[in-house]
Amino acid sequence: MALADLVRMDRNESGIATAIDILKQRFGESLATGRAIREQHAHTTTYLPAQAPDAVVFARRTEDVQDVVRVCAEHRVPVIPFGTGTSLEGQVNAPAGGISVDLSGMDRILAVNAEDLDCVIEPGVTREALNTHLRDTGLFFPIDPGANASLGGMASTRASGTNAVRYGTMRDNVLALTAVMADGRAITTATRARKTSAGYDLTRLLVGSEGTLGIITSLTLRLQGIPQAIAGGVCPFPSVEAACNAVIATIQMGIPVARIELVNQLQMQAINAYAKLAYPESPCLFLEFHGTDAGVAEQSELFGEIATEFGGGPFLWTREAEERTRLWSARHNAYHSVKALRPGYQAVATDVCVPISRLAECIVETERDIAEVGLVAPIVGHVGDGNFHVSPLIDANDPRDIEKLEAFIARLNTRALAMDGTCTGEHGIGQGKMGFLEKELGAGVDVMRAIKRALDPLNIMNPGKIFSL
Repeated sequence: MALADLVRMDRNESGIATAIDILKQRFGESLATGRAIREQHAHTTTYLPAQAPDAVVFARRTEDVQDVVRVCAEHRVPVIPFGTGTSLEGQVNAPAGGISVDLSGMDRILAVNAEDLDCVIEPGVTREALNTHLRDTGLFFPIDPGANASLGGMASTRASGTNAVRYGTMRDNVLALTAVMADGRAITTATRARKTSAGYDLTRLLVGSEGTLGIITSLTLRLQGIPQAIAGGVCPFPSVEAACNAVIATIQMGIPVARIELVNQLQMQAINAYAKLAYPESPCLFLEFHGTDAGVAEQSELFGEIATEFGGGPFLWTREAEERTRLWSARHNAYHSVKALRPGYQAVATDVCVPISRLAECIVETERDIAEVGLVAPIVGHVGDGNFHVSPLIDANDPRDIEKLEAFIARLNTRALAMDGTCTGEHGIGQGKMGFLEKELGAGVDVMRAIKRALDPLNIMNPGKIFSL
């Protein structure tokens, strides 16, 4: 992440003006050019500068998206998809201006196929709204990144979350999708069949493409049965290393843990202060097990034994829904608790992912780095799959803080890559991590560029993201 890496793009002033005039006639009041609305569609949750679009179209159906893309293709104007704006690496910015397509109004649940454990939805449906709708069916959608993000946005960034260790990421849970491509055609990438050998895997090509290849307008998602029993709890450890080693042992023993989240000592202190809790202020694991009454009890007891072997515990677990909700609310409010540590400072969330055998080493080295440079930067992690997040607090108006932050993030990413990891486990590349993608994948990025040029020869689909052309 570096301000110097932001792609400088020229604006097509005449094309933008013409496209807005045409789209205004087509969409009327569903097209907005007011400054406040445009700025809302360019806000970033990092220190990267907001780059507002020139207009926002509020789409209601696939045909609306097609009309926008066709006009923009004709006049070579950028198109930037927008869900709820919770992306973390500048994915919704408009570095060359253009039209933001707000998909939040495309929020219908089109079908729930309970017998097949799948559903078809529009991209503006949020994960909380979907699970509320599914509640009476005995099913749920398991991917939980914390924020109440739109499912279209979650697919676009290949989101993950607390349940990924058991249920996978968006890559594993999108069966098919419909997308509007750069020429305005709407394509369907697959059927509802659970497996296929029919041609290229276009679904997975578009999942994680961050709107640079097409705009998702419907999704077919895999669902899961709500477990008969759920147990969860918190387990303290004497060190981050001990907690990570307990995670590795738990995974290697094949215990089917649903969630296993790490918070380091500083993050635990922040959570306690923010949520007025009294958990031990040491590195802790938050865990959850899904299954039968007997199954979750056995799994909880087995984990307690593992924790003891690494100096942890006691592991206090419960099946009570109210207690579990309180526990996970505290974990999901980690970002807000971090900001409360230094009011007025910006919390910059960044993530990496490494093989779990290197997890303890990577986190311990990162904590040492944080201490040496004098940052306030709590750590949380979806450690069951080796993914962890660091949230340094900075004064975004102080160039010295920016310089210190960028140097730290560069070392963090370099450290993860040296351990055969990735520069981002779930946040995506966007603008913020473009400089690290080539270091991670090398010539593979040239293949991505070739795909981009083939599918979007005019470079109008969310340009200036993932890599430069």
